[in-house]
Amino acid sequence: MELETFKIVILPLREKLLNFAMRMMQERADAEDIVQEAFLRLWYIRGKLDGYHSVEALAMQVTKNLALDKLRARRPEAPDIGSLAIDSGLPDPAEQLEQQDAAARIRRLIAGLPTVQQTIIRMKDVEGYEIAEIAEITGSPVEAIRSNLSRARKRIREQFLQLNKQEQL
Repeated sequence: MELETFKIVILPLREKLLNFAMRMMQERADAEDIVQEAFLRLWYIRGKLDGYHSVEALAMQVTKNLALDKLRARRPEAPDIGSLAIDSGLPDPAEQLEQQDAAARIRRLIAGLPTVQQTIIRMKDVEGYEIAEIAEITGSPVEAIRSNLSRARKRIREQFLQLNKQEQL
Protein backbone atom coordinates (compact mmCIF):
# COMPACT_ATOMS: atom_id res chain seq x y z
CA MET A 1 0.00 0.00 0.00
CA GLU A 2 1.42 3.34 -1.05
CA LEU A 3 1.24 6.59 0.91
CA GLU A 4 -1.69 7.95 -1.08
CA THR A 5 -3.70 4.75 -0.63
CA PHE A 6 -2.83 4.71 3.10
CA LYS A 7 -4.12 8.28 3.40
CA ILE A 8 -7.33 7.40 1.60
CA VAL A 9 -8.05 4.09 3.40
CA ILE A 10 -6.57 4.44 6.92
CA LEU A 11 -6.62 8.13 7.91
CA PRO A 12 -10.42 8.50 7.54
CA LEU A 13 -10.76 5.83 10.25
CA ARG A 14 -9.22 8.21 12.81
CA GLU A 15 -12.53 9.41 14.36
CA LYS A 16 -13.97 5.91 14.54
CA LEU A 17 -10.77 4.56 16.16
CA LEU A 18 -10.62 7.55 18.51
CA ASN A 19 -14.22 7.02 19.67
CA PHE A 20 -13.54 3.32 20.17
CA ALA A 21 -10.37 4.05 22.19
CA MET A 22 -12.21 6.70 24.23
CA ARG A 23 -14.83 4.15 25.31
CA MET A 24 -12.06 1.92 26.62
CA MET A 25 -9.72 4.51 28.12
CA GLN A 26 -12.06 7.25 29.43
CA GLU A 27 -9.41 9.91 28.78
CA ARG A 28 -8.98 11.67 25.47
CA ALA A 29 -5.20 12.04 25.71
CA ASP A 30 -4.77 8.29 26.24
CA ALA A 31 -7.16 7.53 23.39
CA GLU A 32 -5.28 9.85 21.04
CA ASP A 33 -1.98 8.21 21.98
CA ILE A 34 -3.45 4.80 21.23
CA VAL A 35 -4.81 5.87 17.83
CA GLN A 36 -1.48 7.42 16.93
CA GLU A 37 0.33 4.21 17.92
CA ALA A 38 -2.22 2.18 15.91
CA PHE A 39 -1.51 4.32 12.83
CA LEU A 40 2.22 3.76 13.31
CA ARG A 41 1.77 0.02 13.54
CA LEU A 42 -0.43 -0.02 10.47
CA TRP A 43 2.14 2.08 8.62
CA TYR A 44 4.90 -0.38 9.47
CA ILE A 45 2.87 -3.24 7.95
CA ARG A 46 1.50 -1.19 5.03
CA GLY A 47 3.02 -3.61 2.52
CA LYS A 48 0.83 -6.44 3.89
CA LEU A 49 -2.41 -4.45 4.26
CA ASP A 50 -3.60 -5.35 0.75
CA GLY A 51 -3.76 -9.00 1.89
CA TYR A 52 -6.43 -8.28 4.55
CA HIS A 53 -10.11 -8.61 3.75
CA SER A 54 -11.03 -5.64 5.98
CA VAL A 55 -8.35 -3.11 6.84
CA GLU A 56 -10.88 -1.33 9.06
CA ALA A 57 -11.36 -4.48 11.16
CA LEU A 58 -7.59 -4.82 11.46
CA ALA A 59 -7.30 -1.17 12.56
CA MET A 60 -10.01 -1.72 15.19
CA GLN A 61 -8.24 -4.86 16.46
CA VAL A 62 -4.87 -3.08 16.68
CA THR A 63 -6.52 -0.18 18.56
CA LYS A 64 -8.26 -2.57 20.96
CA ASN A 65 -5.04 -4.47 21.68
CA LEU A 66 -3.10 -1.25 22.33
CA ALA A 67 -5.83 0.00 24.69
CA LEU A 68 -5.84 -3.29 26.59
CA ASP A 69 -2.05 -3.19 26.88
CA LYS A 70 -2.23 0.32 28.30
CA LEU A 71 -4.93 -0.68 30.78
CA ARG A 72 -2.88 -3.69 31.92
CA ALA A 73 0.16 -1.49 32.42
CA ARG A 74 -1.89 0.83 34.66
CA ARG A 75 -3.23 -1.92 36.88
CA PRO A 76 -1.00 -2.30 39.91
CA GLU A 77 0.50 -5.68 40.51
CA ALA A 78 -1.15 -7.54 43.33
CA PRO A 79 1.18 -8.15 46.25
CA ASP A 80 2.21 -11.66 47.09
CA ILE A 81 -0.42 -13.09 49.43
CA GLY A 82 2.28 -14.41 51.73
CA SER A 83 3.69 -10.94 52.30
CA LEU A 84 0.39 -9.47 53.44
CA ALA A 85 0.00 -8.95 57.16
CA ILE A 86 -3.42 -8.92 58.71
CA ASP A 87 -3.86 -5.94 60.98
CA SER A 88 -6.59 -6.53 63.49
CA GLY A 89 -6.17 -3.05 64.89
CA LEU A 90 -5.03 -4.53 68.18
CA PRO A 91 -1.41 -4.39 69.29
CA ASP A 92 0.64 -7.54 69.12
CA PRO A 93 0.40 -9.37 72.46
CA ALA A 94 4.20 -9.42 72.77
CA GLU A 95 4.35 -5.66 72.20
CA GLN A 96 1.55 -5.15 74.68
CA LEU A 97 3.43 -7.10 77.31
CA GLU A 98 6.63 -5.14 76.65
CA GLN A 99 4.76 -1.84 76.97
CA GLN A 100 3.14 -2.92 80.22
CA ASP A 101 6.52 -4.03 81.56
CA ALA A 102 8.13 -0.73 80.58
CA ALA A 103 5.31 1.26 82.19
CA ALA A 104 5.69 -0.72 85.43
CA ARG A 105 9.45 -0.07 85.46
CA ILE A 106 8.92 3.64 84.91
CA ARG A 107 6.38 3.78 87.77
CA ARG A 108 8.93 2.08 90.05
CA LEU A 109 11.63 4.52 88.95
CA ILE A 110 9.34 7.48 89.60
CA ALA A 111 8.62 6.10 93.07
CA GLY A 112 12.38 6.12 93.73
CA LEU A 113 12.76 9.86 93.00
CA PRO A 114 13.00 12.52 95.70
CA THR A 115 9.53 13.60 96.85
CA VAL A 116 9.54 17.01 95.11
CA GLN A 117 10.65 15.55 91.74
CA GLN A 118 8.22 12.67 92.13
CA THR A 119 5.31 15.07 92.72
CA ILE A 120 6.26 17.35 89.82
CA ILE A 121 6.73 14.55 87.27
CA ARG A 122 3.44 12.92 88.27
CA MET A 123 1.57 16.21 88.00
CA LYS A 124 3.10 17.04 84.61
CA ASP A 125 3.41 13.69 82.82
CA VAL A 126 0.70 11.61 84.46
CA GLU A 127 -2.03 14.10 85.38
CA GLY A 128 -1.30 16.54 82.53
CA TYR A 129 -0.92 19.80 84.46
CA GLU A 130 0.91 22.69 82.80
CA ILE A 131 4.14 23.96 84.37
CA ALA A 132 2.50 27.26 85.38
CA GLU A 133 -0.31 25.33 87.12
CA ILE A 134 2.18 23.15 88.98
CA ALA A 135 4.09 26.26 90.08
CA GLU A 136 0.87 27.81 91.35
CA ILE A 137 -0.21 24.65 93.20
CA THR A 138 3.18 24.04 94.81
CA GLY A 139 4.00 27.70 95.38
CA SER A 140 7.37 27.24 93.64
CA PRO A 141 8.84 29.43 90.89
CA VAL A 142 8.31 28.22 87.30
CA GLU A 143 12.08 27.91 86.79
CA ALA A 144 12.36 25.58 89.79
CA ILE A 145 9.55 23.40 88.43
CA ARG A 146 11.25 23.18 85.01
CA SER A 147 14.60 22.37 86.61
CA ASN A 148 13.17 19.64 88.85
CA LEU A 149 11.16 18.18 85.98
CA SER A 150 14.23 18.10 83.76
CA ARG A 151 16.34 16.41 86.45
CA ALA A 152 13.62 13.86 87.19
CA ARG A 153 13.19 12.94 83.52
CA LYS A 154 16.92 12.69 82.99
CA ARG A 155 17.34 10.42 86.00
CA ILE A 156 14.47 8.15 84.95
CA ARG A 157 15.79 7.96 81.37
CA GLU A 158 19.29 7.02 82.53
CA GLN A 159 18.04 4.41 84.98
CA PHE A 160 15.60 2.95 82.45
CA LEU A 161 18.32 2.61 79.80
CA GLN A 162 20.65 1.08 82.36
CA LEU A 163 18.01 -1.51 83.34
CA ASN A 164 17.41 -2.40 79.67
CA LYS A 165 21.14 -2.70 79.06
CA GLN A 166 21.54 -5.04 82.04
CA GLU A 167 18.68 -7.22 80.79
CA GLN A 168 20.27 -7.61 77.37
CA LEU A 169 23.47 -8.97 78.87
